[in-house]
Amino acid sequence: MSSLAGKTAFVAGASRGIGATIARSLASAGASVAVAARTERPSTLEGTIGSVADSIRARGGTALAVACDVTSEASVNDAVAETVSEFGAIDILVANAGVLWLGPVETTPLKRWQLCLDVNLTGVFLVTKAVIPHVRARGGGSLMAVTTTGVGMAGANAYWVSKAAAERLYLGLADDLRGDNIAVNCLSPSRVVLTEGWRAGGGGIEIPPEMVEPPEAMGRAAVLLAGQDAGGITGTVQRSEELAI
Repeated sequence: MSSLAGKTAFVAGASRGIGATIARSLASAGASVAVAARTERPSTLEGTIGSVADSIRARGGTALAVACDVTSEASVNDAVAETVSEFGAIDILVANAGVLWLGPVETTPLKRWQLCLDVNLTGVFLVTKAVIPHVRARGGGSLMAVTTTGVGMAGANAYWVSKAAAERLYLGLADDLRGDNIAVNCLSPSRVVLTEGWRAGGGGIEIPPEMVEPPEAMGRAAVLLAGQDAGGITGTVQRSEELAI
């Protein structure tokens, strides 16, 4: 696994699922990791920022649990400031926080549509906006947004739209930040990762075993992208199992 020693990563949406796996993988590769999410206390879904940070430290890594609501600019700015105060810098961003809604367009409540946009798109914008100056100050680094493979699941329109828009945001940003030596990429699972959030929001859909991807594939791919700058992989949408062969 690539060495990320001396680097600091801010992982948004890291209290469980893909985000937690990526946070642990980055820490195993040597990065100091800010485990950022809203979940400070146990809820109906397993995982908190504290439990993930504790698991990293138990393995000899360095981690900070940071409360962060990606839909609030003030909360994002405070989380980023806390990270920089603790670790001195940020080199890597993983914008992973996300919500899933399943339902036909004609019966989708506006608040659910808006929630997908607020978390999956505006949340990516806010954490990216807050982190860029710190990565720029380091002379380069890596930003990645966790997206999805594409349309194919009935009733997931709000989710697909928000993730597609995040991809367009990052593809454009790659050109904007090339001169700052910052790599900007999107990373999606190649298949379905059965996270806690998926199990809670997947509507009981059965996924064939051959369509299930181990979360560790996302962790390996994230480590590879985290080690990039503008001279390497940038301006791309990557699939985890294709990248982490």
